[in-house]
Amino acid sequence: MGLFTDLRDSISRVVDRLFVDAEPKRIGIYGPPNAGKTTLANRIARDWTGDAVGPESHIPHETRRARRKENVEIERNGKTVTIDIVDTPGVTTKVDYKEFIEHDMEKEDAVRRSREATEGVAEAMHWLREDVDGVIYVLDSTQDPFTQVNTMLIGIIESQNLPVLIFANKIDLEESNVQRIANAYPQHETVPLSALEGDNMDEVYEKIAEYFG
Repeated sequence: MGLFTDLRDSISRVVDRLFVDAEPKRIGIYGPPNAGKTTLANRIARDWTGDAVGPESHIPHETRRARRKENVEIERNGKTVTIDIVDTPGVTTKVDYKEFIEHDMEKEDAVRRSREATEGVAEAMHWLREDVDGVIYVLDSTQDPFTQVNTMLIGIIESQNLPVLIFANKIDLEESNVQRIANAYPQHETVPLSALEGDNMDEVYEKIAEYFG
């Protein structure tokens, strides 16, 4: 009976592992506000499903609640990975309603947006600590990557032992400096792209399939 019991348990473990592996991996898209996270999420979702994840805007904190696009199947170089894209709110240490007034918002709307954005930061952190299997970290390549938020978030990602890809976005802009990002976080691979223009998306998909497949 011991042999049959051991065999049954071994088969059960293999079957359980197969079902676990078949589950789509939840890949969180993280980074500071206005880095292009939703633009990238929409580019990936449209390329592989035909649907968008959420609205885009030049105004900071357009995404104030995490949005999820399930079962996005990406194929590259013989590798296939199925992921759930989790587009998270931009993380920052301070949300000031005056920032939105500068974008011609009424004070009441600006205060509401700042409150929702603050709640969104808390939600993004919860997803990072509890509910994602990997991270795409999006940085605006025209901006200095050495910030408190980036250092904190990448540190948390590393402490969670999550696979992470850093995407240096907005390479279509003249001020773009991808090497500055690569130098800031040499322990992680940096992939240049323009989510808006669709530049270098082939390499983006190759790396997603490689890292998360």
